[in-house]
Amino acid sequence: MSTLPLFSLAGQVAIVTGAGRGIGRACALMLAEAGADVALAARTQADIDAVAAQIRSMGRKAIAVAGDVNDEATLETLVARTVAELGKLTLLVNNAGGAGPNDPLKMPGAEFAGVLAWNVVPAYTLIQKSVPHMRAAGGGAVVNISSVAARYAQKYFSAYSAAKAALNQMTRNLAQDFGPGVRINAIEPGTIETEALAPYLTPERRQRMLASTPIGRLGQPEDIAAAVLFLCSPAASWITGKVLGVDGGVEAPNFS
Repeated sequence: MSTLPLFSLAGQVAIVTGAGRGIGRACALMLAEAGADVALAARTQADIDAVAAQIRSMGRKAIAVAGDVNDEATLETLVARTVAELGKLTLLVNNAGGAGPNDPLKMPGAEFAGVLAWNVVPAYTLIQKSVPHMRAAGGGAVVNISSVAARYAQKYFSAYSAAKAALNQMTRNLAQDFGPGVRINAIEPGTIETEALAPYLTPERRQRMLASTPIGRLGQPEDIAAAVLFLCSPAASWITGKVLGVDGGVEAPNFS
């Protein structure tokens, strides 16, 4: 078998959430470079319009759907427009989510619940709405973007860590529900240099992080995008229900 077709996404149609910047943007561009048409979702229309323009310059199709992934009507519109305008739906990258540190003596329960909901419920809902279309297209693949925080024990990250751990376990269980036609996996990024991280990345903190990273550098959004491409591609056709760490080899918290 030729190697290159194993990583081709020719004829595929993907949805990527949080696609305007950082990891989501890198994922959308790499999937397009591999041959997929892409539906981009994020809150800021200008951001996803810019990514869509880059994708179209590659000769691929792209649509930009602005909205809040916490709003189910937005997700319904996203899926409906993808199928109507791009012809089908076969790939889904659930990248939207996140949270900062929390003080467990001060964070109200409602705020804690909000972190859990934002990192889990939109992914669940989009999978639920996407799977019938993937099955109609002959199969599909989902990649949920989690975090190494899901497996670390560290101070002041109880909300975010719990949310990503829940996303991991949901990934494993939904892979059982929707196989064999739809594969569902997750990726745990380590420290990735993005605009969101920049304000916290002091020279001293960067040096501490580098010292504890076996690969000797911080991650780039493209490192995660490459793993997403692999899990979406035919090369990963026998992989489902798995959580892949893409973290430079770090095995303990290094953000302090």
